[in-house]
Amino acid sequence: MISTINGTVRSIHSDRLVIEVGGVGLSVLVNASTSNGATMGTQVQLFTSLVVREDSLTLFGFSTDEARSLFELLQTVSGVGPKVALAILGVLTPEDLSRAIANEDLAALERTPGIGRKGAQRMILELKGKLSDLSNGSTYQQHVPAWRENLMGALVSLGFSPKDSDSAISVVVAQLSSEGIDPGSQPLSSLLKDALASGKNPRA
Repeated sequence: MISTINGTVRSIHSDRLVIEVGGVGLSVLVNASTSNGATMGTQVQLFTSLVVREDSLTLFGFSTDEARSLFELLQTVSGVGPKVALAILGVLTPEDLSRAIANEDLAALERTPGIGRKGAQRMILELKGKLSDLSNGSTYQQHVPAWRENLMGALVSLGFSPKDSDSAISVVVAQLSSEGIDPGSQPLSSLLKDALASGKNPRA
């Protein structure tokens, strides 16, 4: 999966940017705030999510990893597809969204085009407890894949700090992603070997 892109802004539209990466122009769907923050001809980094359909491959881009993670989580809600999820994040910041879910603020959620009363109620029901209130300085709590939890536990047991473990895992994920490999499809032993090679064991 394409997780990030770094390139030059070649075209700016209200709902998309064209980013030149290695001589190839990638069309990336974005919300208005991301589009408004872009400048023609400048370098930009976007955190991306690739949505695969039978008849299309669509790349969605975000200025922060947090927004990208929220975009993916929103799509776990019944009736919320990628375009509605993008629209939600165009109206509500991650902090606003967390606050609205925590406070069961239907009115705030209904401000988003495509989200009516029932949709807002579904979002609260299905996301309650999955988001912390970012307005209080908490961090976004996202689902951690089982393979990552297991790999984190193995590294910590070998003497890595949680922070160093996370850094080592991120390096492995980036390496595998660049090769088109899903980390979840790899044996834990193979992931651990790669993580140990990329990180420094404090007990070594």
